[in-house]
Amino acid sequence: MPATFTRTPAQTERNEPGIGGRPPVDKRPTGGGGGGGDNGGEPGNRGPRQPLLRFRLFVFSALAGDMMFFAVLVLFFFQRQASLQLDPRTHHFSADWHRVLLPPILYLNSAVLLLSTLTMELARQNIFREIDVMEEWLGLGRPALRRTLPWVAGTLVLGLLFLAGQWIAWSQLTAQGYGFNRWSTPASYFFYLITGLHAAHVALGVLGLALCLGALGWLRRVELRQIAVDATAWYWNTMALAWLLLLAVLEFGQ
Repeated sequence: MPATFTRTPAQTERNEPGIGGRPPVDKRPTGGGGGGGDNGGEPGNRGPRQPLLRFRLFVFSALAGDMMFFAVLVLFFFQRQASLQLDPRTHHFSADWHRVLLPPILYLNSAVLLLSTLTMELARQNIFREIDVMEEWLGLGRPALRRTLPWVAGTLVLGLLFLAGQWIAWSQLTAQGYGFNRWSTPASYFFYLITGLHAAHVALGVLGLALCLGALGWLRRVELRQIAVDATAWYWNTMALAWLLLLAVLEFGQ
């Protein structure tokens, strides 16, 4: 009697998708703008969001190290403020910390930096806008890119304004007799140290914004442009948060 072979339901579903089977599913590179589910619920499935998540992990690790650095700097600030120095004339220990009045422009600089976090977040949201990303994925233009570029450029301009404002603050403090030299008071020394190191980090962020603008122009894949904007946004917003904390220390910690 000849053997009879019948197809299992799983084979029928796989081989005949037009008769009740599952159609093939393409994973769109919508990045981090959606509400999860980009791995299709299957363990080990590698979707286009995986490079973004890996890059975020790298950025978070680097930013955690930066925040620890600023935390140690603040600890040194308080330790030096509380220390006593021996007066060679009276042979008594006394505090040599004299409060430095912060230049008012620092508060204007803070407002500029906060505004730049808003423009950077708008850039990040636009690069992940799903309907625009879908159009780019289908080759119907670059609407996400067109919406994102102005916000990144605006953040770059605001970052340069912040650095210019910090330079003005240093000039005003120097004009008041609080220069950064060997005759500096402990309070003015830490003011320049804290604001200068933070400004160096912001300068790196400005460089990152410039590189991000260039990358948006020559990167062809939309998911790579998403990574560039997302990483820059996380770094920039973290530096803004660090500045608010450092400004609070300089204002209320003395």
